[in-house]
Amino acid sequence: MSSIVGHVVSGYALSNSFKKIKTKKFIIVGTLCSVLPDIDTIGFYLGIPYDSFWGHRGFTHSIAFAITMSFLIVYILFKKEIRKNKNFILCYLLAFFLAIMLHDFLDALTNGGLGVAFFLPFSDTRYFLPWQPIEVSPLGIKNFFSTTGIKVVFSELIWVWVPSLVYIIMTKIFEFKNINRRY
Repeated sequence: MSSIVGHVVSGYALSNSFKKIKTKKFIIVGTLCSVLPDIDTIGFYLGIPYDSFWGHRGFTHSIAFAITMSFLIVYILFKKEIRKNKNFILCYLLAFFLAIMLHDFLDALTNGGLGVAFFLPFSDTRYFLPWQPIEVSPLGIKNFFSTTGIKVVFSELIWVWVPSLVYIIMTKIFEFKNINRRY
C-alpha cells in the first residue's frame, strides 16, 4: 500500500479542489476518506486472510464500497449543509467518492501486495495499474521505520507528495485568478 502519510497528503490535495463546499469540516472528512479503505488492515489482527473478500485491498478498496461510504458520509455528516443547498449533494458525493477511490488507485500504483479488488462484490480479481512506480509500504509502524520505510518515503515524495503539492498550488492559483476576474 501507499503509506498513510501519502494517502493523507493526496486526500488533502483533492479536498482543496471543491471550493464551493470547502470548509474545515469538509477538508477533514475528505482527507479521512482517503485513508478509510485501509480499515481492512484490522483483518490482519482478526486472522482474516489477505486474499479474502474482507482482506487487505479487498471489499474496502472496491468501487461499491466507495459509492456506499460516500452516501453514508453525506447522509450522516452533511445533512445540514445539504438542507441549505440541495445542489451541493452531488459535489459532496463526488468529492468523497473520489477521495476513497484515490486511495485505491494509489495502492494499484504500488509495486507490491496482491493488487486491488476494484470490482468486488462482482469479481474478486485484484488489479495493479500497468505502471507501478510507488514503493509498497510495509505494514505496521515498527516496520515502517526501517530502510524499507525510507525507500517508501522517497518514492512517495516523488510520486505522491510533490504532485499533491503542485496540485494544491495550482488550485490556489486558479482560485485566486477566478476571484480577481469577478471584481
